[in-house]
Amino acid sequence: MGSGGLPRQPAIMERDPAKAMNPSSTVFASESDPQLPPVREEGGASYPRAPSNVEATGIDEMSLRDLALKFAYSVPQLTTEWLAERIRLPVAITEALCQGLHRDRLLEILGHSGPGCYRYAITQRGVERAGRLVDICAYVGPAPVALDAYTRMLEWQLEQRPAILPNDIVKALADVVLAEGDEEVIALAVSSGRSLFLHGPPGNGKTTLGSLIHATVKGDLWIPHCIEAENSIIQLYDPECHKLSTDTSEPQDLDRRWVRIRPPFVVVGGELTIEQLDLVYSPAHRFYHAPLHIKANGGTYLIDDFGRQRLEPRMLINRWIMPLESSEDHLTLRTGQQIRVPFRQMIIVATNLDPERVVDPSFLRRMGYRLLLSSPTPERFAKIVEKYLARVGAKAPQELIPDLIARYRSEKRPMQACEARDLIERARDICRFREQPFDLSKEVMELAWRSYFGRKDAEAARSESRHVG
Repeated sequence: MGSGGLPRQPAIMERDPAKAMNPSSTVFASESDPQLPPVREEGGASYPRAPSNVEATGIDEMSLRDLALKFAYSVPQLTTEWLAERIRLPVAITEALCQGLHRDRLLEILGHSGPGCYRYAITQRGVERAGRLVDICAYVGPAPVALDAYTRMLEWQLEQRPAILPNDIVKALADVVLAEGDEEVIALAVSSGRSLFLHGPPGNGKTTLGSLIHATVKGDLWIPHCIEAENSIIQLYDPECHKLSTDTSEPQDLDRRWVRIRPPFVVVGGELTIEQLDLVYSPAHRFYHAPLHIKANGGTYLIDDFGRQRLEPRMLINRWIMPLESSEDHLTLRTGQQIRVPFRQMIIVATNLDPERVVDPSFLRRMGYRLLLSSPTPERFAKIVEKYLARVGAKAPQELIPDLIARYRSEKRPMQACEARDLIERARDICRFREQPFDLSKEVMELAWRSYFGRKDAEAARSESRHVG
């Protein structure tokens, strides 16, 4: 999606017993690409395959044992199956972790809970160790995925993603009326995966356009619940940003540390601060949350109302010049260590300010594409009205559009694309309130105009003068 990225490395097939049972199933091994987790392709869909042993998780065994011990610390007793469900690892691996804790006298066995599984309780020695672990990091949840595995898995998925075709752009933009040539610029930005800088007067569809552009992104995405980097936990999955995909059933051999999501669409506005561009540390829980632009990996990150954030535009520009160039970002842990993470999303920056006032030329050069969304001409405004009327299934008198355009001219009011929809919706509100059929008569539109724009100062002054007289 960005201008840079890791080179594609060919994957090779691995012999797998499941393939004999299902010839359409293909497993990709990591021999030529050691950082790529095992991936199974079945029925046209891909998913990360569950690890076969502790080593195959890519996480140090002691780290996994510590996580299991913190779960045991939180309950009076537990079973292997209960822990496997929460740690999101196969039962056999979970049992191996519990057996290791038992050998270290941190867990005691209370009895059987099923074939090859047991009921456990934490020992006093285990309580003491778990307490120290919680003081360092209180994270209790799905086992993490190594940062390198996440990075390579993301890259691999983007390499496999279907191309965005011209017809996809046409379909996505079907409900908007753009100036001549604008659609082609958008198509180039989307198909190339480069960033897009939108500017122009307010009310002409910059935010709406960002959402429509995102709708062209195809396919689901697998992301881990959390990542381990330099012995620190970084929570990546966020229900506020990530919408789970439920299009297909969950495979039995799925690595359940990963979740399948729709490509994320993350929007930030004036609330954005410089601190939110780095790892967010939780003092209460002592682990990290990924910043929003990393949560947007594989999708779209829209910075709305650029230049009106609480941070200076130059601070954001300086922060992102290198990530835009290299497709990777550097985040800082509390220890001062820096980690490299993928920066692979389409960046859309929208502003109604003069770009020369808020944007450095070097930043614009790295944005990929730029598009001015200017106020509509009378002809384009008429098309916008017609398209919205068709969309809501409304019929309008022949004089509606000429009257609206004449009103704009008489009041010397610049047109904005959103006003076509807004005025029609005000008319709908009026008719609904009056309990009458939807009507766009002159009288209704006059009230819609007045309730939306208010009266011009001169008109108000004349009315007040007449009232005084």
